[in-house]
Amino acid sequence: MEQFFRTHDYLVEHLNASVRRDLMDEIDWSQRMIGIKGTRGVGKTTFLLQYAKEKFGRNRSCLYINMNNFYFQGQGIAEFAGEFHKIGGKVLLIDQVFKHPEWSSELRKCYDLYPNLKIVFTGSSVMRLKEENSELGGIVSSYNLRGFSFREFMNLKTGLTIPKFSLDDIIGHHERIEGEILSLVNPRDYFQDYLHHGFYPFFLENRNYSENLLKTMNMMMEVDILLIKQMELKYLTKIKKLFYLIAAGGICAPNVSQLALQTDTSRATVMNYIKYLADSRLINMVYSKGDSFPKKPALVMMHNPNLIYTIYPPRSDRQEVFETFFVNTLWKDHVVHNGGKRYRFLVDGHLNFRICAGRNVQNRNAGEFYDVVDSDTGHGSTIPLWLFGLLY
Repeated sequence: MEQFFRTHDYLVEHLNASVRRDLMDEIDWSQRMIGIKGTRGVGKTTFLLQYAKEKFGRNRSCLYINMNNFYFQGQGIAEFAGEFHKIGGKVLLIDQVFKHPEWSSELRKCYDLYPNLKIVFTGSSVMRLKEENSELGGIVSSYNLRGFSFREFMNLKTGLTIPKFSLDDIIGHHERIEGEILSLVNPRDYFQDYLHHGFYPFFLENRNYSENLLKTMNMMMEVDILLIKQMELKYLTKIKKLFYLIAAGGICAPNVSQLALQTDTSRATVMNYIKYLADSRLINMVYSKGDSFPKKPALVMMHNPNLIYTIYPPRSDRQEVFETFFVNTLWKDHVVHNGGKRYRFLVDGHLNFRICAGRNVQNRNAGEFYDVVDSDTGHGSTIPLWLFGLLY
């Protein structure tokens, strides 16, 4: 146990976290079982250590452990939690919980045996804690840690504390908000950098961003999908090829029959793989209103613009990048559907948006839809794209 405390103390003392994520204040920390999911690489480990440092310092009632430690190949989580609880432990932080083969039943044991012990664990976005896990469905509070928003990226780069705004604020008061922000900074000075390398915290490290992201994407498929979905290794090349074909194809409705032929699999398998890629936050599936999986999505696209520049740079045209950014930033708190012929996206069932790579706005009836443009400011139903990066 002492070895784990030494590791915990070292990690907390040497934590170099430049940004305090808003999720820290959104979580109900009074809950006994808290699951934090997120895309590989968005900073879940840093988030746990930030919580430990901020709330407990070096108080030994809190302990961080990682399931990568080979010690847990021979000992269950519940047994370790019991030992921690005996010496006064109150909060156990478990990183990469899915690496333990019996993680869900072990967490259930902890919940039942130690009512005074709080468990906070991190896991892959591929995990379905409530939908697929009956052991934890009624006891775990699940939260998602996303990559950096444009607002967080810009605050880090400028030292400002620009607040987040609701979608209603942006639609109804965007001209006032634009004026307030532009009096402090021109967001478009930082916007292209964010689109290229601002979603994942890798940009804070002194390493090649694209190479780091490529490594992470491979880990998402090799570990998150194969391990959690319990797939055989021989199918990995098919998933990777499918991902590349989707990236190279741009934003469009997937031709499932063609993709099945190209990957030498069935149509049903292609649809399952597409769902796995979406669950791992490598792609987004956009459906027409009323449709959902297992139906074919109306559109597939990369999960965020950084992936476009990394996986298939020749496809990084402005229209595709802007639409990918828009969907990704709306995805956190809103429902995005495929729109009609005159507009691209339907948000929350009643708001229509058309993304314009230039200023080629259309004549239309007032309130019919919103043009989202690449500009410093907007007017009326024309709104600058960067402003949607302040949603979270």
